[in-house]
Amino acid sequence: MLPAEAAHNLAILGLRMTPPPLLQATFGATPQKPTKLFGLTFPNPVGLAAGMDKNASALRAWEALGFGFVEAGTITALAQPGNPNPRCFRYPSQQALINRMGFNNSGASVAAVRLARQKASDRWPRVPVGINIGKSKLTPNEQAASDYATSYKLLLPFGDYFVINVSSPNTPNLRALQDRDSLAEIIRTLKRINNIKPLLVKIAPDLTDEAVRDIAALAESERLAGLIATNTTLDHSSVPKDSDQQGGLSGTPLRQRSTEVLRILRSATDLPIVASGGIMDAASAREKLEAGASLVQLYTGFVYHGPELIRDIVA
Repeated sequence: MLPAEAAHNLAILGLRMTPPPLLQATFGATPQKPTKLFGLTFPNPVGLAAGMDKNASALRAWEALGFGFVEAGTITALAQPGNPNPRCFRYPSQQALINRMGFNNSGASVAAVRLARQKASDRWPRVPVGINIGKSKLTPNEQAASDYATSYKLLLPFGDYFVINVSSPNTPNLRALQDRDSLAEIIRTLKRINNIKPLLVKIAPDLTDEAVRDIAALAESERLAGLIATNTTLDHSSVPKDSDQQGGLSGTPLRQRSTEVLRILRSATDLPIVASGGIMDAASAREKLEAGASLVQLYTGFVYHGPELIRDIVA
C-alpha cells in the first residue's frame, strides 16, 4: 500500500520501537542449526544482507525475527543522502526489486556513536554482526583505500566481521575498484589497520567468469576470510521495458547468475562463501548451499515473504 522506500523506513522505525521479546513471541523461535565460520558461531546460516539496515539502527530486532547473523550498512566515511527519490521499485510479478539508493547513510562517525550506545546497553544482538563498508561518492577512486580505512577504524570495535563493498552499481565508478590492483590496495590498507577481524569482499554478478576467478585468486593471496556472492545486477532483461528503472536488480531474476558466480568461486577457491541473490524460498537457499555456500543472506526474499522465510530455510 506504500511506496517501497516509505514502507522500508516505516518497517525500520517499527523494529526500533518494538521490544525484541515481543517480536520473537509474534513470529516464534527459529530452529537452531549452528554454523562455525571464520572463528564465529552462527546460530543458523540465514543472515540479513546489507542494505536493509543501512544505519545499524535495529540490530537486536533482526535477531528477534530469527536471523542467524546481521550485516549492517553499507556505511561510508562521509554522510550522504544517496540518489534522488524515487529510487526503489517493486516488481511483484517478477518477485524482484530495483534500487538506486546510492549508499544513503548517516556516515561512519555517527554510526560509531549509535553502535557504541547499543553495545553499552541491552540492545546488542547475540548473533554475529557484520559491517559492510563502501566508498563515499565524493571520494575519487584514487583515494578509495583511505576512505575505506576511515570507516574501518571508526567501526572496528563493533563488527564481528567486515565486508568491502566494491560492487554496488549505484555509486559512479565504484565497480572499477574490483580491478585487481585497486582491490588489493584497499585490502592491504585495511589489513595493516587490523589483521584479526574477518575481512570479506562482496562482488558483482556482472563480472566476467575470468574476472570472478581473478578475485578468487586475489582473495586467497591476500588471505581474506571469505567472499560474498553477489550484489545486485545491471541485467534487466527480465523486466518489462515499459516499467524498467535504472539501478541494481535483485530477487528471482538474479538467482541463476548469482549461483553461477558462486559455483565459479567454489571451483577456484576453498575460502568460505556467503551467498546472496535470488534466495526467495527454501529451494533457492538449498541451491546455494549445495553449490558451495556456507551461509546465505536475504534481502528481497525477506521483503516479499517476511520472517517465515528464515524458518522455512532453516527447518
